[in-house]
Amino acid sequence: MSEQLGAHHALITGAGGGIGLAVTKAYLDEGARCTAVDLGAAAPAELAVLIEGYADRLQYVSADVVRADSIASMVAAARARFGTITVLFNNAAVFDLAPLLDADERSYQRIFDVNVKGLFFTMQAVLKQLVADGKKGSIINLASQAGRRGEALVAHYCASKAAVISYTQSAALAMAPHGIRVNGIAPGVVDTPMWAHVDALFAQAEGLAPGEKKKAVGLAVPLGRMGVPEDIAGAAVFLASDASAYITAQTLNVDGGNVMS
Repeated sequence: MSEQLGAHHALITGAGGGIGLAVTKAYLDEGARCTAVDLGAAAPAELAVLIEGYADRLQYVSADVVRADSIASMVAAARARFGTITVLFNNAAVFDLAPLLDADERSYQRIFDVNVKGLFFTMQAVLKQLVADGKKGSIINLASQAGRRGEALVAHYCASKAAVISYTQSAALAMAPHGIRVNGIAPGVVDTPMWAHVDALFAQAEGLAPGEKKKAVGLAVPLGRMGVPEDIAGAAVFLASDASAYITAQTLNVDGGNVMS
């Protein structure tokens, strides 16, 4: 353990599995106190095991980032246990797809409620307590390569992640006078449990066999494979640490070379 984050309290949303869980583990390994957040009333199994091993530095909080009252309760519970939140890994998100002419309001509303509204107001709540407490910190918003370009079947999701990149830039400029940095990470295709759902949606929309889409997108990556959650966790540690002290308003592509910018 290098203790890069030993002075920090990190709040991680969507921490029950995949990227969020990997980032929680990485932050703990670097000495941070962590508040891990997800929807369930109780911590998911793997996170619950982690809590047993890090009971002094890790707590679980159930919250729904779509609801303002839930965000407020989440931040209050985090602060009550570990003090000011100085790192936010703003990760909670949902995915859906449909042909453009079939895309409906229900799917649109859910994607924008979680991926944009939830992300923004979680960020705002953490920023408010940082400013009130007179402390510096680092906000890391999870975007996507989908926010860098449109995709015919994924219009709502792509637009939501483009909004994440834009909010990251605006918040970084607003918070720079306070010494608070705001950056994003744009993963490419990452092999998480969520990909079973994504693969099934593409199989239905494109008439593919199960697993065919996942295999194809992995082979299409210049580095020749899908990412793994630990690939994102490394970037999340860097952006939370003093190693990135002069970086703000950026969204870092962690995608094996899929997007060059």
